[in-house]
Amino acid sequence: MLRVIACLRDQHDWALVVLAALVCVSASFTALRLARRARETDGAERWRWVAMAGLAAGFGIWATHFIAMLAYSAGVATGYDLFKTFLSLLIAVTLTGSGIALAITETKAFWRGVGGALLGVGVAGMHYTGMSAVIAPAHIGWHTELVAASVLLGMVFEAAALWLATSRFRYALGGATALMVLGIVAHHFIGMGAVDVTPDPRIATGGLMLNPGSMSITVAVVAIAVMGLCIMSLRQRQRFEAAVAANERHMRILIDSVRDYAIYMLDPQGRVSNWNAGAQRFKGYDASEIVGQSFATFFPEADREAGRPQAILQAALAQGRYEEEGERVRKDGSTFLAHVILTPMYESDGTLIGFAKVTRDITQRRADREILKRTTHNFDTALRHMSQGLSLYDADHRLVFANPRVLSMFGNDPDMARPGTPFREVLGNILRRAGATEAQIEARYRLHMDLIAQPEGGTLISESANGTVLSVTYRPLPEGGWVTTIDDITARRRDEDRIAHMARHDGLTGLPNREHFNQHTDRELERAARTGHKVAAVAIDLDRFKEINDVRGHAAGDQVLKIIAERLQRLCGDTEFVARIGGDEFACVKTSAEARELSDFVSRLDAALHDPIDLDGFEVSPGGSMGVAVYPDDADGREPLMNNADLALYRAKAQPRINGHEAVCYYEARMDEAARDRRALAKDLWQAIARDELRVHYQVQRSVTSQAITGYEALLRWQHPQRGFVSPADFIPVAEECGAILEIGEWVLRTACAEAATWTNGAKVAVNLSPVQLTHPDLVGMVQSILIETGLSPRRLELEITESTIIGDKARALHILRQIKGFGVTIAIDDFGTGYSSLDTLNAFPFDKIKIDRSFLMEAEQSPQARAIIRAILALGRSLEVPVLAEGVETVAQLELLRSEGCDEAQGYYFGRPAAQVLDETAPARLTA
Repeated sequence: MLRVIACLRDQHDWALVVLAALVCVSASFTALRLARRARETDGAERWRWVAMAGLAAGFGIWATHFIAMLAYSAGVATGYDLFKTFLSLLIAVTLTGSGIALAITETKAFWRGVGGALLGVGVAGMHYTGMSAVIAPAHIGWHTELVAASVLLGMVFEAAALWLATSRFRYALGGATALMVLGIVAHHFIGMGAVDVTPDPRIATGGLMLNPGSMSITVAVVAIAVMGLCIMSLRQRQRFEAAVAANERHMRILIDSVRDYAIYMLDPQGRVSNWNAGAQRFKGYDASEIVGQSFATFFPEADREAGRPQAILQAALAQGRYEEEGERVRKDGSTFLAHVILTPMYESDGTLIGFAKVTRDITQRRADREILKRTTHNFDTALRHMSQGLSLYDADHRLVFANPRVLSMFGNDPDMARPGTPFREVLGNILRRAGATEAQIEARYRLHMDLIAQPEGGTLISESANGTVLSVTYRPLPEGGWVTTIDDITARRRDEDRIAHMARHDGLTGLPNREHFNQHTDRELERAARTGHKVAAVAIDLDRFKEINDVRGHAAGDQVLKIIAERLQRLCGDTEFVARIGGDEFACVKTSAEARELSDFVSRLDAALHDPIDLDGFEVSPGGSMGVAVYPDDADGREPLMNNADLALYRAKAQPRINGHEAVCYYEARMDEAARDRRALAKDLWQAIARDELRVHYQVQRSVTSQAITGYEALLRWQHPQRGFVSPADFIPVAEECGAILEIGEWVLRTACAEAATWTNGAKVAVNLSPVQLTHPDLVGMVQSILIETGLSPRRLELEITESTIIGDKARALHILRQIKGFGVTIAIDDFGTGYSSLDTLNAFPFDKIKIDRSFLMEAEQSPQARAIIRAILALGRSLEVPVLAEGVETVAQLELLRSEGCDEAQGYYFGRPAAQVLDETAPARLTA
């Protein structure tokens, strides 16, 4: 006891202790007054008063505790755990409210005392939970005897307080308040005396907590709330009375505003005592017409005669509530389907007041039921006629439902899948029909069950002996069991196989494609590495396919490819494989390729390529060149093997015909050297301009009749630092292949235009365009910018093209040439008569000059046909009013031939070799004959 007194005297701020006492007195008085008010009421109102009393007591006790805690000095800095602090408030409100509720609902003094003891437990629970919320750098210990004394003393005082508060003594409220305050204060300070605080700076403090300042604010708020409850309790009675009246008025308004329900009262004899707007809407009666009338008015005559209205009242009295659906009658005699609830109403002393009746028109709901019924029927119809098999199994693995499609898939035997049949038996019936053994059935059952056991289910593909392919999908259900869907995917599998075939085969010819060929070749090379056999790769290219395509059209070209492919496929044996790997390119592989067998295979391929093909009465022979490489002699893998076969193919295409057939070339090591040399040449070409290795020479062009210089042709020369002079015939094709011709061609054009701009004779300069240059994205802009940059008149520039230059994409090429011609540049067709369709080319574009290929002039002295061709070209030029220039004039006889045939211009070694400088106009011309 001395410990408690010392704690109160030495460790508390008395000003705060007095404040705590005042809060405690206010809260206790308020709580007990509200509890007495609750005891005087009943029903929901009573529980509202109980709740208010519990809140007043709980908040007041909690505020008292923490004000006292703020008054307490433990000798160390303290804070309060946020969660436990508010948990203590919850305990205070809950347990004190429960104790008050027990005390006011029981009539026996014992139970009222138990309620008070429960309130005391609430005080203790709040106190020690609040103490556990203390956060300080110290060890907190307890004297258990004092703890027990505080709890016991608090329970005794609170039991006495609630017992006295619920009694009818004159000063019961004041005495009960004193006892309650005494119990709270005694419990708190004895509990505080039970505390031992041992400082320990090693104990970390932190987390979500309230410091004393925050705690002061919180407690102040709660204390103010308690004082507010005090004031509220004094005025609550007046407000309550007004609220009851307002509530009744609002309830009346509410009931009258409900239009979807008929809500009204019946007196004990079944007469209507009030009427709402919903009742008037449903039944058609005004309140003045129906109040005082028996509710039997709403029943059909047959029900009234049968005494049904009175029977319903009796049933409601007997059961406490009566509910039914039945036909009712409106004022106008029409009927509707009604859902009726009838509930008897009683006074607090058990006297029957009457009946509350709620009626709802469910005519539409009944119609909705019919719609649902029809929908269900339609759904069942859909299940019966759907293309998928659908079945449902329950959690016990028994069949619940299977649509007819399931039976039709497995023989239409109704006994095979009856509802209630275990899944194991259903599966066994299906598999036995297919001839499965019991062991096979068991294995398949396990496989299916493993899928069913997966959280998301799974799908199994099953293929029968007759070729039918089924996709069986299982989807587990949350409540157990699963849904099985069965799709007949036979047609889809055929489509997938067809698509897979298309992915590995050429769409036009049906031959394997490049990917399929590579896979096959890899397998054969792996096998050959194990067995020591040889594997030959043959690269094939059709030599005249482009000519056939251009002359006969793409449809004819496609037909040729299909015929060649069919021939190649037909001639291949078990160790031979053929594929189409590009436009007119094929590739073959032959295993066990010994010399004699390989020679025979190549001969068969050659025959297939050169046998004539009849295309709608026209006989064509596409011909072909072949390159052959052999593993492991020529390469150690597929890629180098095919590269070497391609090198041999290029050599074959460059060789002359043998007996009317194209050459077949076998790979040799020097071909690889040639390919490397070609690559080195291409590399040097890219640097030739930067190294100043290129030069432009000019060859004079003269009028055959007047001997005047008409122009010069710009010719490219390359002086390589190691190779020396490199012929244009050698490096131009390489430049076109590697793409360097674009940069070189632009350089030549710029150089020639700049040089021509310095000539005083006003002669034209002719520059050749490569087929690759016509693919330049802005050739027109490049020519125009060079003319502007060099200052050369467009009329003095002549661009020469060959027929092969425009044959690839003729429409695009001619469109570009028209644009260039449009700003004054002249266009000449070079090497006329050597292309695929010279006359068609002349017809397609208005060329400014025709140049006869040198080959005709060289053969003219010995060949009458060559002279006839020259004569025809000159006549064609005169007819089109296009000047003609002959190339390759080297002798007086050739010049005289041209003069006699009326040729306009000529050039060749007879007039001088190409030179870096143009001829002086005053120099004597070598035109005498």
